[in-house]
Amino acid sequence: MSHHGVTPRAVLRSVAFLTAGVLTVPALAGCSSKDPAGKPLAGQDIAPAARAEVTDGGTLRWAVDAVPETLNTFQADADAATTRIAQAVLPSMYRMDAQGRPQIAADYLESAKVVKTEPKQVVLYKLSQQAVWSDGREIGAADFAAQWRALSGKDSAYWTARNAGYDRIERIERGENDLEVKVTFARPYADWRSLFSPLYPKEVMGTPDSFNDGARKKLKITAGPFTVKKVDTKADEVTLVRNPRWWGSPARLDAIVLTAVPREERAEALAAGAVDLAEIDAAEARRITAAAGPRGASASPSKAARDDENGDGGGGNAGPARRDQALSGFEVRKSLEPAYTQLALNGSEGPLADERVRRAVARTLDREELARTVLRPLDLPAVPVGSHLALSGQAVYADNSGALGGQDTAAAQALLADAGWVRGGPVEEEQGEKAAGPEGEKAKGKGTGDDGMFIVGQDDKARDVRDAEDGKREGHHLAQDGKQHLKQGGAPGAYAPKGTAAPAGTKTGVVAKDGKPLTLRFVLPSGPGSESLHAVADRITRMLDGVGIRTETTKVSDESYFRDHIASGAYDLALYSWPASAFPATDARPIYAKPVPGADGSLTVEQNYTRVGTDQVDQLFDQAIATLDESESRSLLRKADARIWAAAGSIPLYQRPQLIAARKDLANAGAFGFRTPVYEDMGFLKKGAKVSPRASS
Repeated sequence: MSHHGVTPRAVLRSVAFLTAGVLTVPALAGCSSKDPAGKPLAGQDIAPAARAEVTDGGTLRWAVDAVPETLNTFQADADAATTRIAQAVLPSMYRMDAQGRPQIAADYLESAKVVKTEPKQVVLYKLSQQAVWSDGREIGAADFAAQWRALSGKDSAYWTARNAGYDRIERIERGENDLEVKVTFARPYADWRSLFSPLYPKEVMGTPDSFNDGARKKLKITAGPFTVKKVDTKADEVTLVRNPRWWGSPARLDAIVLTAVPREERAEALAAGAVDLAEIDAAEARRITAAAGPRGASASPSKAARDDENGDGGGGNAGPARRDQALSGFEVRKSLEPAYTQLALNGSEGPLADERVRRAVARTLDREELARTVLRPLDLPAVPVGSHLALSGQAVYADNSGALGGQDTAAAQALLADAGWVRGGPVEEEQGEKAAGPEGEKAKGKGTGDDGMFIVGQDDKARDVRDAEDGKREGHHLAQDGKQHLKQGGAPGAYAPKGTAAPAGTKTGVVAKDGKPLTLRFVLPSGPGSESLHAVADRITRMLDGVGIRTETTKVSDESYFRDHIASGAYDLALYSWPASAFPATDARPIYAKPVPGADGSLTVEQNYTRVGTDQVDQLFDQAIATLDESESRSLLRKADARIWAAAGSIPLYQRPQLIAARKDLANAGAFGFRTPVYEDMGFLKKGAKVSPRASS
């Protein structure tokens, strides 16, 4: 889950319940002859070039959020940088293609297939005869077996974050020769292709000590086009260099240096020549596009910053004009990230524990407008996401939003009325209401001009003014933060001073029940990169106001957002993202599993932070994961998705934009979309070489 693209591996468990009710699920698209999966909404944008057009040598400096705490992707504190390193230095049996579907990684694997289903499922891997670890040893069954034992969940001495799939294996053995690995499953496992990607050497996986500590800051043995030279926590960078034992196409680059650069400092880092490739936000993208000129135009990348002959530029001392000159050597490559942003509705308590209220909130939303808010200014396809379990182009995708229904104000009002929330009744004044979460008291905002919006732990107006000014600078930040987030019920026709409360008992436009207005706590992150979420939240707030639902919006620090609010359930509404997996039967199940009450009365959740789930959804996931017929498994998952829509615990909104600043002469790198990067093909163009100026698929 992330609100800015990083996907932390949450290991909390929780439980939720869904108010009983009969759900009407329409006929699924999967029953028709036309494949409902469609195509990806946007392709890669990586400046593709033939390897012959790429210079042999050079160092790529690539911005990351932080130097990873571990190089072991199966540990709880692994992050996006961990995954990036693993892709470059370790074997994977499968890689994602442009449609987000798994394909055999031919450098490591000649074939893999289910060779038996009865009495038990058996998968036979045939490895490439050239595939060796960097110490010269062949990759083989011993490595597969060590990884299975470490991740099976049977030995608690291994500090693993996940064991899905590995816990279904019964044994692993050598096949007819050293290049064959035979995996026998105790229980059928549809997502067997998700296993052993990445594959670590037995030296890492073989003992709890080596697993827990041996691969946190170093990887002595690798098997990719690159190997890890150094993890430098003082310099905040990780250096990867060519692997001399790599048997595939040789890496064009000498080295890749992953450098930790805070997102708010990336434009300056690019201008200073400190990095060549960086994920950026929309404001930086506009600035770079304006400086760069038309796509495909040549420029000397960051020459002004790298070689400041006049002594008045580069680094933090460069003036705006000189920084823009330096940025002219970059361009913005854009696609859609394999992740989607959702509106989460916490169904564990309060008004949203009533399924009718959740459905009313969902039916109030114009998802097309929300997608346009974020994506249209970036010239990206503004199409709402129709599935919780996949994105357009992936095998499981089908638009099942019809199980809930589209935007319909009348339907939303009817659902609210059926739940007892009606307009026009007297509303009692609420006193001393607490903020969402543990960080502070809720200020009502009377007389401040910021009704209903505050930043937890911060009450100075200077920050509020800065936020408002930042909003004006952001072209997609559609309203000043908080100006419309809580609609006060003033006396009709009166022009009282701002913040004056209406007389007690006055009839208002808000919906109320037993004298209490329907007010929902909307929690948002306040850190860099969250401006688009604020814009979306503004729109959602106005839409809800149209049916009489109040919102009280709280901004919290990025560190607190997940820990103190999403994971703990201290919110009613929240915006955050989930990645799209090629293996949703495995990866999506913990996100939508029905909460299970603990003996002490607490809820046990996995990653279901909305705390909404049903037995039917759990059963469909269980059936899909145990079905080796791929068509049947897809059908079951689409049925599960339809029921998730109907439960209205989470409303997918839009696929996240992926904006990458890249040197104009950097080839085969940028906005990768679904496809796994090909690290050995990245590099800098030879003089006079050209690349396509358009996104590729």
